[in-house]
Amino acid sequence: MKIIHFVCLLAFIGFSNIVDAQFSVSGKIIDSASGDPLPGASVYCHNTTIGTASNKQGEFSLQMKAGGYDLIVTYTDYQTRLIRVSGDTSNLIIPMVKQEKNMEEVVVRSSNEVKDGWEKYGSFFVEHFIGATPNAALCKILNPDVLKFYFYKKSNKLKVLADSAIQIENKALGYRLRYELDSFVYYYKTDINIYRGYCLYTEMDGTGQEKKTWNTNRAKAYYGSKLHFMRSYYDSTLAEDGFTIDMLDENSDTKFIPVKDPYDTAYYSGLDSTMEIEIWYPRKISISYLKKRPEPEYIKKFGLPKNVGSQISYVDLNDAIAIKENGYYYDQKDWINQGYWSWKNLADQLPYDYEPPE
Repeated sequence: MKIIHFVCLLAFIGFSNIVDAQFSVSGKIIDSASGDPLPGASVYCHNTTIGTASNKQGEFSLQMKAGGYDLIVTYTDYQTRLIRVSGDTSNLIIPMVKQEKNMEEVVVRSSNEVKDGWEKYGSFFVEHFIGATPNAALCKILNPDVLKFYFYKKSNKLKVLADSAIQIENKALGYRLRYELDSFVYYYKTDINIYRGYCLYTEMDGTGQEKKTWNTNRAKAYYGSKLHFMRSYYDSTLAEDGFTIDMLDENSDTKFIPVKDPYDTAYYSGLDSTMEIEIWYPRKISISYLKKRPEPEYIKKFGLPKNVGSQISYVDLNDAIAIKENGYYYDQKDWINQGYWSWKNLADQLPYDYEPPE
């Protein structure tokens, strides 16, 4: 069984006055070989509205609310850099390495590329990447030509790559998304898809009525979401916010037992000097949000009884995860969704700097 180090309450007392703290990150983007500055590099915090571009000297500066973030740096023909940040950081030097093309990989991709990929797989990709929810119906990929589709017959999988960032318009939530897709893979044998990438959100311009609608839809998307759950766990308000946790019985593959105290030190390590909590569950857990029923489209798709009273998601943890104040958590690859949250794809996700109305 994994051990989570217990941190006493004194750690919290020393930091209880930093609720509304902000911090800044600044630095310089350079070529790793020559040391020359790289002007116009894209610098942003993944899954937020926080971003900028480096100036003529390769310099940048960002302000962000307390929490954790993945700082992403991209530049044409260079490898993407990811740097985890959670506090004031200045004079950060970020060397960028030029991207080298692997000719063998280029040949393999070329032989498996589907020439009419968008026509053949576009709708399928959108359903599994953006989603099939009511919000997804109001989303559109503005530059589908950047997508390249590859089908691998031997392993029976579909892979999607992008030549440049995917531009997405979400008219349900009022955001434009720039998604740097690393890869999307769908495995037909198991009906499982995995996608990785980095996203920058931008607020859309709209009329007063449109903004009111977007605010309503954002709040609806937030409550019961994974972002809401992470923040509730951090704030120790799971029960008040409507969340319950059950864990798979160690002697059963189907029976879940209620977790009476999710703050028990067997599962939880309290706030420490890094301003984060840590959670770990040794077996699959189910997370129920009791304040809302699943959407009718979800019930219909999965053939569930119409009287299902709560939204239920299932999670496997490959390792303990750390959670920051804004709901950011890591390592994200160690958190595997099934159930309701896995149905909620890009169309229903909100940036880490989103705050619901009080």
